[in-house]
Amino acid sequence: MKFDVILSGENNGKFNMDFDIELAKSFPSNPILRLYRWKPYCISHGANQRLDEVNYSKAFSDNIDVVKRPTGGRAILHSEELTYSVVFPLELIYSAREIYNEINVALREGLILFDTSLNELELEHNQVDFKNFYKEDKSAICFAVSAKSEINFRNKKLVGSAQRKIGKVVLQHGSILCGDFHLKITDYLNVDDERKSQIKNEIAETTIDLRSILKQEINYEYLSDCLIQGFKKHFNADVDVKEFSLQ
Repeated sequence: MKFDVILSGENNGKFNMDFDIELAKSFPSNPILRLYRWKPYCISHGANQRLDEVNYSKAFSDNIDVVKRPTGGRAILHSEELTYSVVFPLELIYSAREIYNEINVALREGLILFDTSLNELELEHNQVDFKNFYKEDKSAICFAVSAKSEINFRNKKLVGSAQRKIGKVVLQHGSILCGDFHLKITDYLNVDDERKSQIKNEIAETTIDLRSILKQEINYEYLSDCLIQGFKKHFNADVDVKEFSLQ
């Protein structure tokens, strides 16, 4: 197997989501791994999420971009994170569900290469009852709960992912939390201040980031290198790494 790897740096929300969709629609042949970040910070909301759950006016006044994701799930504040996307052909080797799991295993491999203390990372074994979960206020936030196969550290969510079938391929992308700025997502929800505070406390109890685990700032370039090696190792793949820039 061969992975085409794209390092596309920092871009705005529309660019990042359009890039992922275009990769899926124009898929050439090899599975693709893309690693990227967001500038400015950006709130993405799920493809089927109600738009009125996010306060657009406050986001824009704080220079926070807002964009719609092509995948499901709920709102994410993309900030201190490294984002990955994978385009993988269906039924080449795995089903869509198996692809979801295998990608998370590869991410875990890469994170452990980044720092061996992350060998405690585990994949979530349980599946959330999303029908009932979506009735709660905190369901507006994607990181409010771990879905099956997502990556946890000591029962707290570190990596959140979403997936969508597009034609004969699967597009999967997700956020690897590197700092705690994501907790500010509650500032942009259309709920009252008391509920915002409650939800923020709940999210702080159920999520964790690399900086908090490792007690140091994260070297994003090195993290990217380690994730690439994780994919190479887990999928026994050759990799062709290319940098993409608008400059």
